[in-house]
Amino acid sequence: MDPLLVVDDLHVEFRTDDGVVRAVNGLSYMVDRRETVAILGESGSGKSVSAQAIMGLIASPPGFITKGSVRFEGRELLTMAEDERRKVRGADIAMVFQDALSALNPVFSVGWQISEMFRKHRGASKKEAKKSAVELMELVEIPDATNRYRSFPHEFSGGMRQRVMIAMALALDPDVLIADEPTTALDVTVQAQVMQLLENVQAEFGMGLVLITHDLGVVAEQADRVVVMYAGRAMEKGTIDEIFDQPHHPYTEGLMNSIPRLDDLNERLNPIRGNPPDLLRIPSGCAFRPRCPYQQPDCAEVEPTLEFVGDSGRSTACHHWRDAFGE
Repeated sequence: MDPLLVVDDLHVEFRTDDGVVRAVNGLSYMVDRRETVAILGESGSGKSVSAQAIMGLIASPPGFITKGSVRFEGRELLTMAEDERRKVRGADIAMVFQDALSALNPVFSVGWQISEMFRKHRGASKKEAKKSAVELMELVEIPDATNRYRSFPHEFSGGMRQRVMIAMALALDPDVLIADEPTTALDVTVQAQVMQLLENVQAEFGMGLVLITHDLGVVAEQADRVVVMYAGRAMEKGTIDEIFDQPHHPYTEGLMNSIPRLDDLNERLNPIRGNPPDLLRIPSGCAFRPRCPYQQPDCAEVEPTLEFVGDSGRSTACHHWRDAFGE
């Protein structure tokens, strides 16, 4: 059976007055039904832009998808007519945006915004749409949903607004849900509640979940497979156990070393030195080279491609992974 969603060699750039920003540079991954794939990386690595490209939300100009393929159940999305793409967006592939307060319209009640999905896409009457919206609000555990239907976004807490966003995303029973930093700016308890909610609705609806985050704790709890991104490219791919237990790329190793350990409170954190690259001027060869403790002269000359590590299907884009990681 073909994967539910396939992203293949995706390239996205933004043409600005200062030059061309190469935000995504050959990203590839796939998602199966009921599977959670985490896209992990620092801010600016291209995670959110890749999600917007999948959804068809890249504003053009200045953004352009210059190469690649995005297939949903075998159908190519990038060449699909806009009216057909609109039918896929929301109904087949839905997205939970990072900033719920900005994504929600402040002048309409949250219930109206959820029920609009049923009115526009399903042709439901106002009464039917309201009934469905209240049921969804109850599904995502918003207390007193019937009365809160009339509330406005600013009257909800950050965690409750994320629940509203999840309800909107689930309205049309999508097969793929993309969650872009769904726990940003939420306290730890609310983060856990939101992630548990996503896990519950995934199990109930059987969706494939693309989880975009820089939170390693969230990845460890939720993901089946991980794609580690840097400068718009996948640096390493593998199962959650492979990536966390034995990383095979210096960037992944650096991310893991940045996690504080509860079993050794006296150990100093070992952050990755330097800063992520300017996407207007990505370094030659390996983009991670200026920050890499294992760099060699050839790292500046040849861009590494993903290479399989063993027989498990995991891969890494590092010229010297065998020397650096003892294999």
